[in-house]
Amino acid sequence: MSFASLLGADAGALSVDRAISEFRAGRPVLIDARVLVAPAESLDEAALVALAGLTQGAARLVLAGPRLQRLGAARRDAGALALPRLEGARIARLALAPKAALDAPILPLQTGEAAALSLAHLAGLIPAVLTADLPADALRNAPLARVSTADIEAYPARRDAGLHIVSRAPVPLEGAQTQFVIFRGGEGLRDQVAVIVGEPDMTKPVPVRLHSACLTGDLFGSLKCDCGDQLRMTARRMAEENGGVILYLDQEGRGNGLASKIKAYSLQADGLDTYDADATLGFEDDHRNFAFAADMLKKLGVTRVNLITNNPRKVEALRAAGLDVVSQQRVHGRTTPHNEAYLSAKRDRAGHAFDADLAKKPKAGA
Repeated sequence: MSFASLLGADAGALSVDRAISEFRAGRPVLIDARVLVAPAESLDEAALVALAGLTQGAARLVLAGPRLQRLGAARRDAGALALPRLEGARIARLALAPKAALDAPILPLQTGEAAALSLAHLAGLIPAVLTADLPADALRNAPLARVSTADIEAYPARRDAGLHIVSRAPVPLEGAQTQFVIFRGGEGLRDQVAVIVGEPDMTKPVPVRLHSACLTGDLFGSLKCDCGDQLRMTARRMAEENGGVILYLDQEGRGNGLASKIKAYSLQADGLDTYDADATLGFEDDHRNFAFAADMLKKLGVTRVNLITNNPRKVEALRAAGLDVVSQQRVHGRTTPHNEAYLSAKRDRAGHAFDADLAKKPKAGA
């Protein structure tokens, strides 16, 4: 078998994998053979000097719609700002500063720029990129990762289609007998985990929780959220009853990644709620995709579920993917002075269902 045939139909996905790795390392990549793109958040002064020599004043800063709106634009779609000079302070202010304002007209996106924002998201970076449309032969021999807009657009579906089980084993937990089933593919940069608690009857509706990874809450017990409480309470409930399945999904920070979540926490410390903090960084309210979670359940033999969640989007997503959501059960962690505003924002702005104690609290912004 030749190397080319080994790659086969995955050659496009491989080019995106390489571009993601380069972006995460702060290095530029080439889209559609001529659009040089680089992540705004990780460029130091030396990189900017090098890029300035290539772009010769033709660079643009591409920002997502939520970020432009936070900068004062009367729009919600992405756009670009001309960069006649690559000044690090200006780029950082426009891309990241919480109280910045627009200082130039917003320009429509050009070829490859929407794909560049998608690449930043796939790499777990904030959606802010530098771009330059260069002559086709300008970087012919440059050692850059090269990728096409079409392959970036097709990448999420390809990754979902490649979802498969790579390992499984019993893992005894305190108070529960469980089996961990590891999937490769789907969303995120790591493997996905299904934790089968006890011995659920797959011929009946199975208690299921879709739990997005939360390092701060799940592992360290952070008081800023209720994630760790929800995870442990769900596992105990399943162990005490007839078992169930917890999908532990690589979707830190509502799909924005751990580094961006901590950036958002810094903004929350200055008074923004969880959604406004994400918008300041350029993110929509929720970037998670749950379609691959439905595929994980199907591969485990689960077709009917009793979903344990406060989030109506998860119910809608599983139903849209063809699963029978028989019921929805709520799961509530502790309400503390540290997470009360966070829980209220999820209730008021995303429709999450919470218990009566939280319902008595003033609504966010009231």
